[in-house]
Amino acid sequence: MDRIIEKKKWNRKRILSITGVAALIILIVASFYFTSGKSKLNVDPERITVGEVKQGNFKEFIPVNGIVLPKTTIYLDAIEGGRVEEKFVEDGAIMKKGQPILRLSNTDLQLGLVTQQTNVYNLLTQMQISKNAAQQNTVSKLNQLADVESEFREAERLYNLNKKLYEQKAIGLQEFEKTRNNYDYLTQKRKLSKQILAQDSISNLQQVQQAQQSFEGSQNALKVMRQKVEDLIVRAPIDGQLTSLDAEVGQSKNKGERLGQIDVLDGYKVRVDIDEHYISRIYPGLTGEFEFNNKTYRLTIKKIYDQVTNGRFQVDMEFSDSVPEGIRRGQSLQIRLSLSDAATALLLPKGGFYQQTGGNWIFKLSKDGAKAYRVDIQLGRQNPDYFEVLSGLQPGDRVITSSYENFGDVGELILK
Repeated sequence: MDRIIEKKKWNRKRILSITGVAALIILIVASFYFTSGKSKLNVDPERITVGEVKQGNFKEFIPVNGIVLPKTTIYLDAIEGGRVEEKFVEDGAIMKKGQPILRLSNTDLQLGLVTQQTNVYNLLTQMQISKNAAQQNTVSKLNQLADVESEFREAERLYNLNKKLYEQKAIGLQEFEKTRNNYDYLTQKRKLSKQILAQDSISNLQQVQQAQQSFEGSQNALKVMRQKVEDLIVRAPIDGQLTSLDAEVGQSKNKGERLGQIDVLDGYKVRVDIDEHYISRIYPGLTGEFEFNNKTYRLTIKKIYDQVTNGRFQVDMEFSDSVPEGIRRGQSLQIRLSLSDAATALLLPKGGFYQQTGGNWIFKLSKDGAKAYRVDIQLGRQNPDYFEVLSGLQPGDRVITSSYENFGDVGELILK
């Protein structure tokens, strides 16, 4: 007789199926939990940096580097090219205005000077010859006029005498006409001689003036040539210190080539390099500070150079008060350049968290310090020490400011 065998509810196949489904559900829930940003992570408190949000004075500034330079610099360029024959001083010497620095030689200039001198002497000789010839010509004209004057006076006397005799019928018409013709001739000759003498005087005067102008022009050319030769001796244009002298005996220097510079020792300025990102925010009058020998000194921007090179531009800053004692040309200074005036703000210490969050959120510690939660924030201006907090945090809040690189996408940190 057959008997009914009861079917088991929890057979092996069913148990395995239920276990698989349960595991899948657990995996989905865990995945959702971790990807929803609400996962937790245990963190060693000794490996993080905690900063406190506080209310305080905020001043936006950037760190920049500056080089100390003389307030006034005069550059030395070769006015005339030539070979360096002699150096009178060395780099770093204290110079007086007009003191020689070095001597160049230029054969072409020296030959040109000799040629110009010869031209002046020849022109002077020609002027003297022309002047003597003009004087002799004038004397000759004067002698001719004197002869004509004598003949004229004699002809005039005879004409007046014969005129009376003719009127008295003492002489004939033919003799009187002869006397009158001679008188008229000498009258015209006398007038012509005077005109010739006057024109000769004007001509001589013009020749003398032209010769004088030519001589003066030649003398000016000689003066310029002498100045060119004198410029072969390079002299200090002003009192100061000779620096950056680039000339050695035997070197050839071209016209206009830089030889060195004179630094006027009446003060200093600071040449500062600034990132081009800030070019629109930099203007004359901005101030900066730096530390020197445990004292703080202030600088003020006086001049801005708009040319951008390799992503940077330059400004000149001058000392607002006293110049630090012992400061030297070429010295480097680290300056805090202010971009705004001091104002009260909520301050968040700077840290590595910004690289992962972009300043959009931060981990804020609970009151007991055992946990840290992710909160959204909004940051404003910044300086090398602090961010300005616009929203999301309150004074006294403690936050993690170190890097979040190893935290992943967790939403809560357990500090153990």
